[in-house]
Amino acid sequence: MKLTLDDLISKVIMELKRLNYADSTIKCYSLLYKRVITFAKENEKSCFSEELGNDFLKVEYNCTVNYYEEALPKGVKHAIRMIRVLGDYQIHGVLIRRIVKKHGYVKPPQFESILTSYEKECDLNNYSKRGMRTRVQRLFFFIDYLDSRNVHDINDVTPQMISDYVKTVFPHHEKSITAILTTLRMFLRFLYLNEYTKSDLTISVPKQNKYYYPSVPSTWKAEEVRHMLKIIDRGNPTGKRNYAIILLVARLGIRAGDVKKLKLSDFNWNTKSIVFTQEKTKHTTSYPILNDIGWAIIDYLKNARPVSSSPYIFIRMKAPYEAFSKDANLHNIITKYTRLAGISIPKGKRHGLHSLRHSLASGLLAQGTPLPIISEILGHLDAKSTSVYLRTDIEGLRACALDPEEVFLND
Repeated sequence: MKLTLDDLISKVIMELKRLNYADSTIKCYSLLYKRVITFAKENEKSCFSEELGNDFLKVEYNCTVNYYEEALPKGVKHAIRMIRVLGDYQIHGVLIRRIVKKHGYVKPPQFESILTSYEKECDLNNYSKRGMRTRVQRLFFFIDYLDSRNVHDINDVTPQMISDYVKTVFPHHEKSITAILTTLRMFLRFLYLNEYTKSDLTISVPKQNKYYYPSVPSTWKAEEVRHMLKIIDRGNPTGKRNYAIILLVARLGIRAGDVKKLKLSDFNWNTKSIVFTQEKTKHTTSYPILNDIGWAIIDYLKNARPVSSSPYIFIRMKAPYEAFSKDANLHNIITKYTRLAGISIPKGKRHGLHSLRHSLASGLLAQGTPLPIISEILGHLDAKSTSVYLRTDIEGLRACALDPEEVFLND
């Protein structure tokens, strides 16, 4: 039996207090819910429904988006969140947290030892630190869900609970749903194989039947890359460092994460090669030190790099002179020079350092370089990851297009 709107709101407010939401936040929830109650009475409704929530947002905020599938309008995000909280609590009896957790996550005590064991298992399997971080963050949502439902023993988890949790993730993007379900399935398999659970709950996690349709990579025109490199002020230390970084990505296709981890010992100047283990794939790879790259790095090391005991080549230019943080994606570097170069970025097009890798791959493809060689240069383990660049070679696709008249003549 559904709770009345008054009872539902009362329970939600109590749960907000239990979760230690700020008094000001709870006050905002209460004020909006009073308006929802008034709206429901005017429309002769006694219980909450998604339809009632949508109607309220439409009338009060002129908001008609499907807030489970579309981007949220800036001025209405908080109102939408509060309405969704009512729907979540009505279905699940818990508040589903929407904010991605960063550092400082506190593991519920009843699951702490299991989570620690799982992290050690992932570490033994040589998962990259970056992949491990995202995997664990996805898992925390599930753990929070169990904690909110007062689950104190992992063996008390039921297929119905898993089904209920899966319903909470469907508003996410298709790729995110796949990643969340995969993480959940692997965690449940770990629990069963290590005898934390008596039954294998992985069969309760649905599988997505979807084809591999990666998005078309964002690429730069060759003249845009050249222009951006040209406007970098190499007369100052920061410019020297950034020029070398962008060259490594644009000319060799090295990932930003690997650029951050490059050490002085990775450079063999006698053989003119860079040898290191990729952070993402754990494979050791070798790149040539091209002339422009070599001179750019020498210029940076001799005339720009601060005195530091750090083993990494590229470090911060302000004290403390240490390596970049593990979460730094160096996006600000390319953004700075994109603006200075006056390069217009179309809406929706990605323009981070990773897009320079895409541009290198597309350029090599246009020159007729075989896909296996491009895969090796980019450090891809799966040819699928490289074949997506076929979709960026427009001229190549045009050359493959059939001439209808020619087809009819040869029929």
